[in-house]
Amino acid sequence: MNDLNLVELARWTWRQLTSMRTALALLLLLALAAVPGSLIPQADVDALKASQWQDNHPTLTPIYEKLGLFDVYASPWFAAIYLLLTISLVGCIIPRTKVYFRAMRARPPKAPRHLTRLADSASYETEESPEEVLARAEKVLGKRRFRRDRHDEGTEGGYVASERGYLREAGNLVFHLSILVVMAGVAAGSLFGYQGGVIVTVGNGFSNNLTQYDDFVPGSLYQQEWMEPFSFDVTDFELEWLTSGAGAGQARKFVSKLRYTEEPGAEEKTYDLRVNHPLTIGSTDVFLIGHGYAPVITVKDPDGEVAYSGPTIFLPTDMNFRSFGVVKAPDAKTPLALEGEFYPTYVFDDGPHSSFGDLLNPLVSMEVYTGDLGLDEGRSQSVYVLDKARMTKVTGEGGKMFRVDMRPGDTVELPDDLGSVTFEGVERWNKIQISQTPGKFVALAGVVLALLGLIGSLYVRPRRIWVRARRVDGATLVEIGGLDRSSGGDIADEVESITAELKAAPTGAAPKEQS
Repeated sequence: MNDLNLVELARWTWRQLTSMRTALALLLLLALAAVPGSLIPQADVDALKASQWQDNHPTLTPIYEKLGLFDVYASPWFAAIYLLLTISLVGCIIPRTKVYFRAMRARPPKAPRHLTRLADSASYETEESPEEVLARAEKVLGKRRFRRDRHDEGTEGGYVASERGYLREAGNLVFHLSILVVMAGVAAGSLFGYQGGVIVTVGNGFSNNLTQYDDFVPGSLYQQEWMEPFSFDVTDFELEWLTSGAGAGQARKFVSKLRYTEEPGAEEKTYDLRVNHPLTIGSTDVFLIGHGYAPVITVKDPDGEVAYSGPTIFLPTDMNFRSFGVVKAPDAKTPLALEGEFYPTYVFDDGPHSSFGDLLNPLVSMEVYTGDLGLDEGRSQSVYVLDKARMTKVTGEGGKMFRVDMRPGDTVELPDDLGSVTFEGVERWNKIQISQTPGKFVALAGVVLALLGLIGSLYVRPRRIWVRARRVDGATLVEIGGLDRSSGGDIADEVESITAELKAAPTGAAPKEQS
């Protein structure tokens, strides 16, 4: 084979890219490419989990960062697959649409010479004239929504060609078009929307501005002035704990009681925020996606001055809400920090753990560190992570291990005249996700189109029916043949039904069975 020149190579590449096989392969590849986004914590979805994963996997982290696996959906290789799939689908749809519209305008195909050789066929003789039979055949086929075309075969008679089921190909085209619509909706949300998260302790509030967010991921074309000026307070949080049955120990019926205003000075409203029942304010959706505990801890220096006090967010690590947290007190006379776990229902059975998620026997157990917390270096630092590189663990007398184990109301004096730590009580927190997704209704329309397209492609049965009538030996021979253009059709039953209707001739024109 001769070498292809540049134009021929471009044409060959375009044909390969716009083939249905390539489109399906790219669609599968896009689905596979999205798998890491579900398995690996994404920095734009949950920065804390991503940070913890990186701390726990120091060897894999540099590799994953180079591959963009912590931000899969914004990575260049994911965007390349997305773009190629879009081009491929457009290249598939446009030619097929042209072919489809030509087929819609085309006349039904001519009848085969020998209709009775078709797998589904029938014949009979009648005293009616060929013209009468064909006229009635057009009416019968018309009632069945066939597109009809009558052909004259001279003095011997003629036939009616009919076809239906054009919506099957339309269903295929709509399905492929729906993929483009969904992709356009997702792209609009990624470009012009944003997604942010914030943890709010019950009794506190939130105002919708950038400084209030724990994490904020805007679209590349999003502008800050598009943010809705709302605010809300979490006044209460209700949930039920199952204490018996197969789901014992699990929580259900989460309800976060909100009091909110859509803009400063507006009327105050209330809303019960539930899982999968977001509060919608303008074009912004507010979701409840998580909850947990915030032990109230107070750290005092040796002089009794408060160096740190307030609810501290502890993040759950198991289904029974065993939680991990960090307390940082840089303003103490000797800067110190505490790191450890909170147990809502503390049990020591082959090791400390929480046996239940509710506050039945709360206990906080933490280790104490002193030294440079690294807060004066100007770089961002997670409040949930303690950098121990320049810190020293506090020990007890004789260098023995020292831990602060406290129940609500307990105070522990720290060694080396470092001060004291008090466990004041426990508050709850809610994880709130706030997002603007301008393309969500476009994506929803794409999903609906996909369902309609699938229904059309699965349930519409394209088929062709021919009815020929001609004079043979003083009688009219009527032949009916059908061709099913899809698998699983009932063309034989339809041929039989049409034959029965045509045989029901007017009085005086009784049909004769073909021997």
